[in-house]
Amino acid sequence: MEAPLAPPTVLADEVVARWRAAFEPAADPERAGPMTAYMKGHFPFLGLTTPERRALARSAVAGLPGPEELDVTAVVVAAWALDAREYQYAAVDYTMRWVRRCSPDFLPVAERLISTKSWWDTVDLLAANVVGPLVAATPALRSDMDRWLVSDDLWLARSAILHQLKWKGDTDADWLFAACLARAADTDFFLRKAIGWALREYSKTDEAAVRRFVADHDAELSGLSKREALKWLDRRAARGEAAVDDEVEDSASGFRRLSPPPPDAVSA
Repeated sequence: MEAPLAPPTVLADEVVARWRAAFEPAADPERAGPMTAYMKGHFPFLGLTTPERRALARSAVAGLPGPEELDVTAVVVAAWALDAREYQYAAVDYTMRWVRRCSPDFLPVAERLISTKSWWDTVDLLAANVVGPLVAATPALRSDMDRWLVSDDLWLARSAILHQLKWKGDTDADWLFAACLARAADTDFFLRKAIGWALREYSKTDEAAVRRFVADHDAELSGLSKREALKWLDRRAARGEAAVDDEVEDSASGFRRLSPPPPDAVSA
């Protein structure tokens, strides 16, 4: 990474040291090769599965005090400086857990992480689970999302599009739709996919608005973005399920409760 965003802290040094002591003996070179290949060779891996890595990371830091914002920053900076991708994953999980202790001043840290050792595996988690909560807590940070959206760094632009992914009814739909149009002409796969994913998630809250937006901008949106945007709705329709708006209306009338949508495993 570039110059440290914060000095090391005693707690951060202990957290990362414990992760290293837990992860390295559990390394599996036979798994590491395919994992590196899956990430297009961008990063070396120790070969830890996600459940294994998370269990090791949790047990390693058990008993340590909760961090302050400077500790979280120092942890991610130290983890990003290590080679094995599992350390970045552990740092993202740690940040997601403690983001509520972070102020708006943490957004430049998130920006650095998104722009460094960038790939969808860390970027998407940071966008939805770190950047999103920070912007929700401090709406003035929306100006940073405006800046990211037009950035030449595709990962910052993708993060801006995805930062409202978990906002549901609190989503600023006007901003979302404008953001999708602002990058609709991009030919990059990851931006087109992000547009569709963000629209798909919002379709679980307002089906009519998303269907109308896709129809009104059919010529501007890529085929990939449109397919991704309507994927969840089209699957429901194929199963003969009621429209989302009908479910919401019925729930509000007391006829039946709105069941949660099935989990969507698509990440990239």
